[in-house]
Amino acid sequence: MTMAFLNKPQPRLTFLCRKEDEGVIPAPVRAKAALPDWFRRLPAVDEAHVSSNNSGLTVKRCMPFLDAMATGWVIGLAASVRMEISDNGKTVDCGWDFDRTLVSNHASHQVAGNPREPLPPCKFHNYWTIRTPPGWSCLFVPPLNRPNGVFDVVAGVVDTDTYQSEIHFPFFATGEDGLHVLERGTPIVQVIPFRRDASDLDADIRTENPEEGTVRKTILRKTLASDGWYRRFARAQR
Repeated sequence: MTMAFLNKPQPRLTFLCRKEDEGVIPAPVRAKAALPDWFRRLPAVDEAHVSSNNSGLTVKRCMPFLDAMATGWVIGLAASVRMEISDNGKTVDCGWDFDRTLVSNHASHQVAGNPREPLPPCKFHNYWTIRTPPGWSCLFVPPLNRPNGVFDVVAGVVDTDTYQSEIHFPFFATGEDGLHVLERGTPIVQVIPFRRDASDLDADIRTENPEEGTVRKTILRKTLASDGWYRRFARAQR
């Protein structure tokens, strides 16, 4: 039983592009390989702030933050886009030199009353088809912890085990008025696959018992007592 389990093929995503797009549009990459430059430059400990009252730790030592950034895959723009935002964000005009549509618009009435009004809803065109094993879907979110200051993609879930075609990504332009150049490969969406039967767990909502309270307090104290304890603890549980 153990050997059979170990030899069982693991679920895999498949990203498919049209033959003529192979080597032309950037391939999806693992999210951990697409960490932003500011995060790569950030030291784990800022020595200038280390004192008896300050550990100097930065968010680079925050495993929940990093794990969110590193989960799943990232899809980038197929080609460079020139995005001009004007009229306090109410007007968005996009241009490109590529031979495919890269940005289009949704009608504002489709999202009437949304908190982004009066920003117009737009849409990035994606030329990768995503296929997942039966029972698996994909959550599409803005690249986590990577705000770009120009656009914000709207999150969505697609059953990519049955809907096996190109998926486009709605967004709002959030940048200041002016011309913004989005280079080919700019991360536009993070793809997080998940099993549907594990995503809607029932919940018990109650007060903790004494044993659960002890575990909670012990974990918190260990986290505070030793730099990097959570990182070692989390890795050991996987």
